[in-house]
Amino acid sequence: MTGPGPVAEERAERIEVDGSTAVVTGAASGIGRAISGDLLARGATVVLADVESDALERTVGELAADHGADHVLGVRTDVTDETSVHDLAERTYTGFGSCDLLFLNAGVTSGGGGLPWQQEPNDWRWCFGVNVFGVAIGVSEFVPRMLAAGTPAQVVVTSSKDGGIAPVATASVYAASKAAITCFTEALQLNLRTADGDVGASVFYPSGGLIDSGLYTAARNRPDHLQRRGAGTGRSGWTFDQLVEQVTRARGTPPPIADLGQLARTAVDGASERRFVIGTELDQSAELLHRRADAIGRGELPPAHQLGI
Repeated sequence: MTGPGPVAEERAERIEVDGSTAVVTGAASGIGRAISGDLLARGATVVLADVESDALERTVGELAADHGADHVLGVRTDVTDETSVHDLAERTYTGFGSCDLLFLNAGVTSGGGGLPWQQEPNDWRWCFGVNVFGVAIGVSEFVPRMLAAGTPAQVVVTSSKDGGIAPVATASVYAASKAAITCFTEALQLNLRTADGDVGASVFYPSGGLIDSGLYTAARNRPDHLQRRGAGTGRSGWTFDQLVEQVTRARGTPPPIADLGQLARTAVDGASERRFVIGTELDQSAELLHRRADAIGRGELPPAHQLGI
C-alpha cells in the first residue's frame, strides 16, 4: 500500500468565521450549544442539528433572539441515519449555499459505564452508532460537497482524551469509540491534504475538567431497539451532579469543571486557524502519551486516563 501523495499547494491558512456558514451536530446542549453561540457571536450563520426536538427548538429560539433569526436554522437530525443526515446537508446547501465549518460534535456514552464484560452488544451498537457512524455519515454527506465547492472549509470532529489519548478503564466502549474517530480523523486529514479542493480536518479534545452536558444522560434518546436486554450494571447513567459526586469521592477533592464558553472559543479558534489538534492542556496529554509509549516499548500495560483529571 502507498500513502497519500504530495500535499496540495495554495491552501488557505485560515477560514474567516464572519460571513461563514457552519453546521453543528449535537447542538441543542453542552459543547454543541456553546460552539453554536460562539459562531453566531462572530458573525457566522449556523445550522444546529440535534436528535432531541424540544431541546433543539428551545436552543434555536434562544440563539435567534440573541443573534437574529436569519442566521439560525434548526434541523432535527439523527446522525446515525443516512437519510436524516442527507436532509441536513440538502437543507444547508439549499438554504445557504455552502458549509464552511462542519462540527461533528454529537456524542453519547454507552450508558452506565461498568466493567467491559458487563457491556451488552446493544451498548456497542448505540455508542458506536452515534459516535463513530455519526461521524462517518457526516463526512460522507458533507465532504464531497465541501470539496466540490472549491473554497476553504474545515471539518472538526469532537473526540475525547478518554480514548483519543488513553482510556478510562470503566468507560471501555465510549473510550473505544473515541479512539476510533481520532484515528479516522487523522486518516481523513492525510487524504484531504492531497485531494482537489481546500478542505481540512481537525480533532477536538475538550478539556479543563468535567463537562456539564447531556452526554451522561444520553440514554434518554436511546432507541427502543437498542435498549439493554439484561440487567447490565444496574443503572442507565449518571446526571452531571451525580458524576461530580462520584469523582469527588474517588479523588477526595472536587474535580475541576470545564468552562463551556472557553471550550467553544478554543474549538472555533482552532477551526478558523485550521489546526489539526484542537485543545488545551496538550502538554499533559503529551506527557501521558510518552509514558504510554515507553510502557508499550517495554511490552507492558500502558497507564490509563483518570476520570476528572
